[in-house]
Amino acid sequence: MHSTEIELRTGGNAVVHDLTKDAERFLTEADAGDGLLHVWVPHATAGLAILETGAGSDDDLLAALDHLLPRDDRWRHQHGSRGHGRDHVLPAFLPPYASVPVLGGVLALGTWQSICLVDTNIDNAVRRLRFSFLAG
Repeated sequence: MHSTEIELRTGGNAVVHDLTKDAERFLTEADAGDGLLHVWVPHATAGLAILETGAGSDDDLLAALDHLLPRDDRWRHQHGSRGHGRDHVLPAFLPPYASVPVLGGVLALGTWQSICLVDTNIDNAVRRLRFSFLAG
């Protein structure tokens, strides 16, 4: 297995950050053929999603999360900024892992699909991610 960790700065706002180019660069460096790319976010307040970006879906996802998991004082888990408890519930809806088939060194994503980090935690601006390639 070939594996590496990268660090991202997500800033102080909720974000959907496209990781696809990072994943493609990793696969090139790993000299990947056929196999499986596994992406892991070792944080209790971030998740991964595969979705279309740039056409409004990323903003729609953040709006849906705000509707489903409001940033208010209803959460029992309370520390940090107001409503931070919802950030700890996020990974139950958007898991901290994703796996994508790799064929001939190329991600087998569908048209318009991207691998994205979803980070609503405005208290933690630095994230680590692990890419692992398991050869087939």
